[in-house]
Amino acid sequence: MEEVGVLVVGAGPTGLGAATRLNQLGYEDWMLIDKFDEPGGLACTDVTPEGFLYDMGGHVIFSHYQYFDELIDAAIGVGDAYWNTMQRVSYVWIKDRWVAYPFQNNISALPKEDQITCLEGLVDAKVRVATAQDKPKHFDEWILRVMGEGIANIFMRPYNYKVWAVPTPDMQCAWLGERVATVNVSKAIANVLNNKEEGNWGPNAIFRFPKEGGTGAIWKGVAKLLPKDKQQYGPNMEVTGIDKDAQVATLKDGRRIKYKALLSTIPLDIMCTFTGRPELSSNTTDGLFHSSSHIIGLGIRGKCPHGLKCWLYFPEDNCPFYRVTIFSNYAEKNCPESSKKLPTLCMGDGSDVPDNLKGDREGPWWSLMFEVSESEKKFVNQDPVKLGGTAGTWPDVVRDTIMGAINTKLTTADCEIVSIYHRRLFYGYPTPSVGRNSVLEEALPHLRKHNIWNRGRFGSWKYEVANQDHSCMLGVEAVDNILSGAREMTLEYPDIVNKKKNTELLYLKKGAV
Repeated sequence: MEEVGVLVVGAGPTGLGAATRLNQLGYEDWMLIDKFDEPGGLACTDVTPEGFLYDMGGHVIFSHYQYFDELIDAAIGVGDAYWNTMQRVSYVWIKDRWVAYPFQNNISALPKEDQITCLEGLVDAKVRVATAQDKPKHFDEWILRVMGEGIANIFMRPYNYKVWAVPTPDMQCAWLGERVATVNVSKAIANVLNNKEEGNWGPNAIFRFPKEGGTGAIWKGVAKLLPKDKQQYGPNMEVTGIDKDAQVATLKDGRRIKYKALLSTIPLDIMCTFTGRPELSSNTTDGLFHSSSHIIGLGIRGKCPHGLKCWLYFPEDNCPFYRVTIFSNYAEKNCPESSKKLPTLCMGDGSDVPDNLKGDREGPWWSLMFEVSESEKKFVNQDPVKLGGTAGTWPDVVRDTIMGAINTKLTTADCEIVSIYHRRLFYGYPTPSVGRNSVLEEALPHLRKHNIWNRGRFGSWKYEVANQDHSCMLGVEAVDNILSGAREMTLEYPDIVNKKKNTELLYLKKGAV
């Protein structure tokens, strides 16, 4: 049996953050394992045969931590030669028009009757908040109190159902923090009267993105900063069992690794089952509910017709996706070089390619990345469907996405699709369900008693601290807790770390490299 001081399971942002901290502090008795062939986890980037890049969702870099900034700069490089710094240009497609994000601050762009409905709801909500005697019991009640019935019905309820794949009453509201913009009623009324657009809300109004390699390049770069002999990758590295009392992890190939401390990014529901608490793992809104994500990409011939738009929101039922990233706008190398010759697979509506458009031809190219959620409460059709031309057979959700792109004016029936991508992530979003906190209050201490620090997007199941910077720091801070008993600020105090770059919490005395 192998023995190690700290066994790190999972080479996504959390595991790599943990390994970085162990290496930085000079603690040598550690090992990092991952069942995939390369690092990145849910922050990886795939490349299609045609040369189009797709992240596993709309990842961008904005940070609450100097430590994180220093680490990714060490991994990628410093400055404009390595990073694109961009202003978010984000809109909601609704009522057959673009409405600036956040929707609730820009109802002036809606038809007059909808403006009136939204304003009436806002006024009612202001009265409701003033007379409320207790906190809202769930997300839906929060929406009504803050925004009113109009915005709830037109945007918030349908959009959030498409994102989370559960109705809003099934979600708590303690997670919100900086994630959802509230409404200034006076300003909303003034914006309607003055027909004014208001944007740039939130912490990611300015963001960074690697010039090359997508988000996955960041984490491959972080892994390269670490000793190669302490990292092991591949299907045989999958953990198939945990003996919590003996402190032994069993791998798929039968290897057994005894550890003093286990820093795991294994989804919490699985870890609870491994450690004899399966009753804590039920996928219900009374417990650890999660959705799955379908990532769908289209590579298209021509120049992008949508200007500098970055990511876009779609609350209506004329398309299956809730969010679209114009991924070609993030970095030029997210698409093949314009000189590369590619055949058209099918037309923009999935139909056959006419004879005059057949054959390999040069670009330029642009690309769209779509996200579709799925859960037991939201069905997604995955039956195989044959598309026209040489596009081949794809799950029905891909065809629905192609048609939804036309319905929402993202593409046209006569555009040329040269690349199609689809990947289903079983673990997509850790839902902040109404019953989540009661499970976390029992599950995480249960594991900690057995020297298991379960951390990360699904490891600790806290969406409010599940961005890349949060996830990385969950690993960093867990190591500090393991080695010195330091408090885990990101895990324990999400509201504090999300308020600003709180320099007291940033490890300024000991940088990332």
